[in-house]
Amino acid sequence: MTTTALTLPVLDLSRLDGPDAEQFRADLREATHEYGFFYLTGHGVPQELVDRVIRTARQFFDLPEADKMAIESLQSPHFRGYTRVGGELTMGAVDWREQIDIGPERPAVPKGDGVPDYFALQGPNQWPAALPELERTVTEWHDALSEVALRLMRAWALSLGADENIFDQAFAENSSTLIKIVRYPGKSDPEPQQGVGAHKDSGVLTLLFVEPEKAGLQVEKDGEWIDAPPIDGAFVVNIGELLEVATNGYLKATVHRVISPSIGQDRISIPFFYSPALDATIPLITLPDDLDAPGITVDPANPIYNTYGENALKSRLRAHPDVAAIHHPELVK
Repeated sequence: MTTTALTLPVLDLSRLDGPDAEQFRADLREATHEYGFFYLTGHGVPQELVDRVIRTARQFFDLPEADKMAIESLQSPHFRGYTRVGGELTMGAVDWREQIDIGPERPAVPKGDGVPDYFALQGPNQWPAALPELERTVTEWHDALSEVALRLMRAWALSLGADENIFDQAFAENSSTLIKIVRYPGKSDPEPQQGVGAHKDSGVLTLLFVEPEKAGLQVEKDGEWIDAPPIDGAFVVNIGELLEVATNGYLKATVHRVISPSIGQDRISIPFFYSPALDATIPLITLPDDLDAPGITVDPANPIYNTYGENALKSRLRAHPDVAAIHHPELVK
């Protein structure tokens, strides 16, 4: 596939607070129908918090290897903690990045008869003892981005002819957010290599913040790749497979990937995945007659489940087969 000169739409969330709200919702619907991705400005997340998140992320990756490996994800049955470079897979291929995965801080659910397998994803995080401010900063980040995400969910609902609060119950309690703090190190290969392979997100929506001037994200459209470099102060937003389910395919989860930086460079990227409770079934929207829904993507190699936990577990088992083999051998096929 080649790279196209197209660019992603840019939407200003502050328009929801004024007379342009209805047009914003129409633009939101159109952007996610046509691209599945857009830039979001006017989101209200304080710049001080943005700067602090990036600074704290860099401090984490600058820790001695022993401090990071002390919270290695192989120790967590809940797929939480630090993953070394090359320790995660996308579609069976190695991703060239290191990261820490952080989810809601909740007690583990014991395995047992009648307990769905996906509750393996619930449990405590692993926090680096050498950097206590990471937990405080990530908690603030989670709360700020959850507010932005919920505003977008309500705007989508209205734009699709549904009640504004149709998604609220699925997210009201025990929402299953996931924050990944990622560093893509440079590679010396003559051709660009896989930072993270081409994939779709398994949840509802993703708010991605990337360090300024650090390109690498690419979005697929009509068989070509669109470069999506960061815009100052903006999030990159994309929809996941569950919003495709909710709209019977009118909104499509979009394939995307990240190309590794060149040697001597690196890239910090912080995706925030906003999803409902593990056992929540995403509400299905009856669309207005003028919106044609083609149905969800049918791919036997990647089935889409409407219960979030099933969809999320599918992705985690594929990405971290080593964690699954240690803690959940009964789920490994």
